[in-house]
Amino acid sequence: MSTPMLFQIQRVLGYVAWLLCFGAYGLPWLVSMDRMAAQRAIATLHSFRFFGLVFLLPGVVGPNLPAGFAMFAAYGDFATGVLAMLALLTVRVRLLFWSFVVAFNLVGMADLVVDYYHAVQEGLPEHAEQLGATYAIPIIYVPLLMITHIAAFWFLLRPGKAPREPSLAIPSQSLQP
Repeated sequence: MSTPMLFQIQRVLGYVAWLLCFGAYGLPWLVSMDRMAAQRAIATLHSFRFFGLVFLLPGVVGPNLPAGFAMFAAYGDFATGVLAMLALLTVRVRLLFWSFVVAFNLVGMADLVVDYYHAVQEGLPEHAEQLGATYAIPIIYVPLLMITHIAAFWFLLRPGKAPREPSLAIPSQSLQP
């Protein structure tokens, strides 16, 4: 099987696996929280996007990794990570918190979309071996980031509600013989 075919299959399966996991565990957990707590959880995940700067490290990635892809991916991830950290740092100042939540999600989603565009334009699937140690980022990490950006926008657009609390009451039907 060719390198581009392997890369594309793994990328698609990365989305499938994360959608299954997120649907079973992540989304129910986030829905059980109030909107602010859900956004804080998503921001916490995205605060690690400073790691994208690894695309600029010689020796970690191959010398023929398309520069147009690497540069934009690295700095887009870095900007998103800093904005997510700023959201977490400003959680007590609601207006700032919500502003940074919107900002990191807009910048982060745009970064991922433009990274996909650059990857196609620069022929990244044909040179996937140049990703070296960073190969797992587009296969495993990026699908989760994209899914959580979509979830973050969904939480931003849905009406706020109080978190669900587990009920300690015993259903009346279980008391009947």
